[in-house]
Amino acid sequence: MNNTIIALTIFGLIAIGLAIGYFLKFRLSQKRLESSEHLAVRIIDEAKKEAETIKKEAVLQTKENLLRLKGDFEKETRETKQDLDNLERRIRSKEESLDKRIDTLSQRESGIEGREKALLSKESQINEKHEKLNRLIEEQQNKLEQIAGITSEEAKELLTQSMEASAKRDAAILIRKIEEDAKRDADKKSREIIAYAVQRYAGDYVAENTVSVVNLPSDEMKGRIIGREGRNIRAIEAATGIDLIVDDTPEAVVLSSFDPIRREVAKISLERLITDGRIHPGRIEDIVKKVRLEVDNIIKETGERVSFDVGVHDIHPEIINLLGSLKYRTSFSQNVLQHSIDVAHLTGMMAAELKMNIKEAKRAGLLHDIGKAVDHKIEGTHAAIGADYAKRFGESPRIVQAIAAHHDDSRTNTLLGVLVQAADTLSAARPGARREMLETYVKRLEELENIANSFSGVEKCYAIQAGREIRILVGSEKISDNDAVMLCKDIVHKIESELTYPGQIKVTVIRETRVSDFAK
Repeated sequence: MNNTIIALTIFGLIAIGLAIGYFLKFRLSQKRLESSEHLAVRIIDEAKKEAETIKKEAVLQTKENLLRLKGDFEKETRETKQDLDNLERRIRSKEESLDKRIDTLSQRESGIEGREKALLSKESQINEKHEKLNRLIEEQQNKLEQIAGITSEEAKELLTQSMEASAKRDAAILIRKIEEDAKRDADKKSREIIAYAVQRYAGDYVAENTVSVVNLPSDEMKGRIIGREGRNIRAIEAATGIDLIVDDTPEAVVLSSFDPIRREVAKISLERLITDGRIHPGRIEDIVKKVRLEVDNIIKETGERVSFDVGVHDIHPEIINLLGSLKYRTSFSQNVLQHSIDVAHLTGMMAAELKMNIKEAKRAGLLHDIGKAVDHKIEGTHAAIGADYAKRFGESPRIVQAIAAHHDDSRTNTLLGVLVQAADTLSAARPGARREMLETYVKRLEELENIANSFSGVEKCYAIQAGREIRILVGSEKISDNDAVMLCKDIVHKIESELTYPGQIKVTVIRETRVSDFAK
C-alpha cells in the first residue's frame, strides 16, 4: 500500500513535473511567439516607414521632374511664341508692302490705260491729218500738173536730166581741179626734196633743228664745263659725238649736232652734270653711258607704246626702235612720230571706208617714215631706206611697196600706197601741223560754220578734222532725204565760191528720224 502510495506519489510528481515542463515550454513558446510578433510588427512598421519615405522621395522626384519639364515646356512655348510673333510681324510687313505695291501697280495701270487712250486718240488724229495731207498733196499735184501742163513723171524726168547735167558739170570741174593740183605738185615735190636735203645737211637756216640750248645757273659754270685746258669739253664732245659751243650767251651753252638722239643724250647728260656739280672726264663718261641707256629704253618704250596705241602688233624689235627714235625727229617743225601716228589713223579710216584691211593700212601708215630715223646715216631717200628696213625685218611685200611709193605719183602705185600718200599729205597739210597761223586756222573754221548756218533747215554744224570736214545736222521735219542731198550740193558750191583752203573739205549732211513706241 505504501508502495502504491509511493508509486502514485512518484507518478504524481512526474506528472506534475511533466505538466510544469509543458507549461514552461508553452510559456517559452508563447514568449517567443510574442517576441516574433513584436519583431514582425517592428519590421512591418519600419517597412511601412521606409516605404513611406521612398514614396515621399518618389513623389518629390516626380514633382521636380514635372517642374523641370514644365519649365522647359514653358521656355519652348515662349520661344515658339516669339518666333510666331516675329513671323507674324514679317508676314504683316510683307502684306503691307504687297498692298502698297498693288496700289502702285494699280495707279500705274490706270496711268498706262490713260496714256494708251491718249495715244490712241492722238494716233487717230494723226491718221486723219495724214489722210487729209495726202488728199491735199494729191489735189496740189493735180493743180500743178494742170498749171504746168506736164505730168509728175515728166517733171521727175526733167529734174533727173537737170541733176545729171549738174553732176557731169561737177565731175568735169573736179577732173580739172585734180589736173591743176597734179601740175602744182611738181613744184611742191621739188620744195620737199630741197627741204629734206636742208634738214639732212648743215646750214645756218636750219639751226633751230640742229641745236639744243642748256641753261646754266650762272656764268661761272661755263669755266667748270670747259675744265682745265678744255679737258671737260673735249670729254663731253668725245663721249656724245656733238659739238659743245660756249660763247658769250649769258648763262647758256649750245649743243650742235644733226643727230637729234645724240643731242638729247648730250643735253640730259650736261644737265645732270650741272646739277651734280662734279664735272671731270671720268664722271662725264659714266653719266653719258647711263643717259644713253636711259634714252635707248625711252626709245624702245615709246615705240612699243605707239604700236600698242595704234593697234599694230608683231613688229620686229629693230623697227620698234626705229619707230621710237622718230620721237626726236622733226620735218618742217612737225614731230615725225606724231605725224606717223596721224597717218596711221587716217589710213585706217580711209581703208574702212573702202572695205580694205584696216590693220594692214594702219601698219603701212605707221611705218611709212621709219627711214627718217636713219636717213642722215644712209644714202638715199627716206622712203627707199624705210622700205629696205621693212623688207629686211620681215614686213609683207604690200607694206614694203606702200612705204617705198608713198611719195611716188606714178600709176604703178597700189591702192594701199595711194592711201598712205593721201594720209601723209593730209597730216602735213593739217592746220597747225607745219606752222600755219592759228588766227588763220580759227577764222577759216568760223567761216566754214557760218556758211553752213546760212542755209534754212540747219540746226547745228561742227567743223572737225582740223577743218577738213564739216558735219551738218538738219531737222527731219523741215528737210527731206532728197532735200538733204540738194542742201549738201548747195553748201559745197558756196564753200568753193567763198573760201580759199588747201586740199579738200568733206561736207556731210545728217538727217535723223527717231521713232519711239511702247511694248505692251
